[in-house]
Amino acid sequence: MFHTKAYLRNQYECWGRVFRFEHGIEPVFWRDEAPKLESLPGPLLPYGMGRSYGDVCLNSGGVLLDTSYLNHFLTFDPQTGLLRCEAGVTLFEILDQFVPEGWFLPVTPGTKYVTVGGAIANDVHGKNHHVGGTFGCHVKRLELLRSSGERFLCSAEENAEMFRATIGGLGLTGLILWADIQLKKIEGPWIHMETEKFSNLDEFFGITEASDEAFELTAAWIDCATQTRGFQRGIVIRGNYGHEGAHKKSARAKGPRVAVPFDLPGFCMNRTVLRMFNAVYAGKQRKKRETGRVHYESFFYPLDILGNWNRLYGKKGFYQYQCMVTDDKKHSGCKALMKKVSDRRMDSFLAVLKKCGPIKSPGLLSFPREGIAVAMDFPNGGEKLLKFFKELDAIVQDYDGCVNLSKDARMPPESFKVFYPQWENFGKLKDPKFSSSFWRRVTGEAG
Repeated sequence: MFHTKAYLRNQYECWGRVFRFEHGIEPVFWRDEAPKLESLPGPLLPYGMGRSYGDVCLNSGGVLLDTSYLNHFLTFDPQTGLLRCEAGVTLFEILDQFVPEGWFLPVTPGTKYVTVGGAIANDVHGKNHHVGGTFGCHVKRLELLRSSGERFLCSAEENAEMFRATIGGLGLTGLILWADIQLKKIEGPWIHMETEKFSNLDEFFGITEASDEAFELTAAWIDCATQTRGFQRGIVIRGNYGHEGAHKKSARAKGPRVAVPFDLPGFCMNRTVLRMFNAVYAGKQRKKRETGRVHYESFFYPLDILGNWNRLYGKKGFYQYQCMVTDDKKHSGCKALMKKVSDRRMDSFLAVLKKCGPIKSPGLLSFPREGIAVAMDFPNGGEKLLKFFKELDAIVQDYDGCVNLSKDARMPPESFKVFYPQWENFGKLKDPKFSSSFWRRVTGEAG
C-alpha cells in the first residue's frame, strides 16, 4: 500500500534533505512500558514522520526515539468529538477513521503525513488560523515522559507551564505519550471552494480582508517568477466546509497516487521550468473568480498525491523559508519581502501567503502571530541562498516578525534569539537530556 508509514517516511531524514546525519534509533513500542530514558545514551529526541523541513527533527550523534509504533486510538466520545490517541498516530489515520463519522481535524497543515506528537511539538497551523488558531489551541491534555522517568499530566490547568513549553516545544521537553484532541464536527468530506485571481499585493490584501468573515479557510498562491513593478500574479483560495453528506467510501483518506522513484537531476529545477509551471497553474483558471465543490483531500493536501515529492529537488535538497511579518495598514512588510525576492531573482518554486489572525498560540515557542505568513521553497543553492536568507531575516526583524522554527535549516543564533526572546524561559523547562541538531545550532548548547 502506498500510504504505509514506512513508504511515506524517508528513514530518519528531514523533509528538506539538506542534512545527512547519523543517529542511534530507539523504538518506542508501548506507552506503559516506554524505554528507560535515563539509561539511554544522550542526547534524546522524539521522531515521528520526519516532515519538518529542517533539523528540528534531527539529532546528529544522538538517539532518536521512534514514536511511529505509538499508533493506537485510546478513547473517543462520539457526542463531543474528544479523541485520545497515542502520539505516533498520524493525521492521515485520524481522517481515515473519523471523517466517515462526521469529524475533522480542528487544524491541519499542508500534509496529513504528520504524527499527533509532531503536530503538537511544532504547533502547526493551517488555512483557518484566523478562526481556529493553531493545533495546540485544541489540545486539551497530554501525558509527558521525562528522562528522569517522571510522567506528567499536562493541560492548561495542570502543570500549565510544562504544557505551554511542550506545545511548540520541538520535542525538547520530553516524550509525548498520548494527547486529548478536540475534533471538529462536519457534515461531509466536501469543501465549497472559491478562487479569485489577483495581479498585485494590494489586490490580494483586499480580497483576503473581505474573505475573513465569509470564509473559514483561506490561503493564496503567488507567482514569484513573474514579478514586475506593480504586478504580482496569484490566486486566493478560500472555502467553507460543505453540508452534503457522503458515503463512507468517499470520506476515506487517500494515499499517494504515484511516487517520485528517484532524485531528479539538479538542473531540472531551473528558472525556465519554474516559469512554465507557474504559467500552466495560473492558466488553469480562466475567469477572475471561480467556484466549485472539491474533496477535502485536494483542498488541504494537493502535494500529498505525489509520494516523496521532495525528491524533485534532487540530492542537494531544498529549503523552505517561512516567516511571519506584522500586519499593518500598508502591508509594507510583505511587500518588502516580495520586492527582495524579485530584486535578487531568487525564484521560489512554491510560494504561499496566509493571513493569520489574533488568536494567541498557547506555546512558548509557537510560530504564528497576527500578520501575514509567507512560505517559499528554494532549491539548495549553497552560500548564495544562505546569504539571501539573512537579507530576508533583516526584513522580518524590521517588521517585528519571526521565522518558523519547524521549517528552518539555517537560522543563525542571533536571529533566533531576536525572533524568540522567550527562548531562555523555555530552556528552563526543557528536559536536560533532550536536544536536537537545531537546538544546538541556535543556542550553542552542548548535546
